[in-house]
Amino acid sequence: MSQDILKPLFLELTTDTSAVENLLTSDLSPEFIRERLTGVPFNNAYDFARDVARRMVAEGRDREAIARMEEFDEFITANGDDDATFANLHAAMLQIIAGLRLHCGDYEEAMRDAGKCLNLLAREPKRRDEPFLSVLAAVLYDIARMHSGRGEYRQAEREIEKASKIYERLARTDAGRYGAAHMLAVAAATQTYTSRVKQANMLAHFHTATGAYMEMLDAGVEGAAAKLVDSLEQEGRTLARMGKQREAVQYFTRALKYLTRLEPEMSVRQLALSVDLGEALLAVKGSRDKAVHLLNTLLHKATKLHAEEQHKRIVDILLNTRTGGVDILGFWHKIFPK
Repeated sequence: MSQDILKPLFLELTTDTSAVENLLTSDLSPEFIRERLTGVPFNNAYDFARDVARRMVAEGRDREAIARMEEFDEFITANGDDDATFANLHAAMLQIIAGLRLHCGDYEEAMRDAGKCLNLLAREPKRRDEPFLSVLAAVLYDIARMHSGRGEYRQAEREIEKASKIYERLARTDAGRYGAAHMLAVAAATQTYTSRVKQANMLAHFHTATGAYMEMLDAGVEGAAAKLVDSLEQEGRTLARMGKQREAVQYFTRALKYLTRLEPEMSVRQLALSVDLGEALLAVKGSRDKAVHLLNTLLHKATKLHAEEQHKRIVDILLNTRTGGVDILGFWHKIFPK
């Protein structure tokens, strides 16, 4: 599984965290701060902690971020975690710490913290509220990364599938917060599954939801959609190399649909992906004419974009194909008149 696809702390920050920041930086007694924290919505506190961790990682202060989160966790649990607010925050902090350790390559310690988080959540396994589900999805996502990194793909498949389904459930009630996470989990699943059937079923299941997120196209969804396009494109090319052209067509088609939403104007990347699609269509029974028409159209687009490499690639594909009477040279001379 690509570490570029599966990054920790990928959930979008959607709340105002200033109240938590002001509270924790004020000169007040720990008892007063703990009392005030009980009135802070969970998502605000969770976002605050993750935002601090993100910023420190971006500044190259990874180890310091872990120490900072551990201090915050110790403060939260100073008087035990029987209180629901602090039990939720304790689980959230363990998930963040596990993600940070994973980012630093400390797999054993990351797994230990993730295990503690799961153990804490398992105290009330029938809970289905947002704090429980959001932390559970995030920690399962991180554990999937760990298992995949160790080549334990069967375990990783189960974990990323569960994380995807939880994010789907959360996104139904708050697509702005969880839609991007859901898309990233789907992208990760396509990288994780060793079974092409499972990959196809996963994408088919989440296709409608993903389309709905694309309607939003805010910053978070754009980033997640870009990663989903990368994943679909990579899998399509893998399938094409394996000779599974029909399946490759499905992946290229989905990738182009999402990429077109991200890049309304034709780009060189769209052109390259479209050529991939055309080449795959040539090998699919009944799609030959459609493929030739597409590739001929792309010749003109390649010229407009000054995409010489793709232009040469299209010409090579067409010249190596029995085109059933399509006048390739005639088309060529129309584009490049003497």
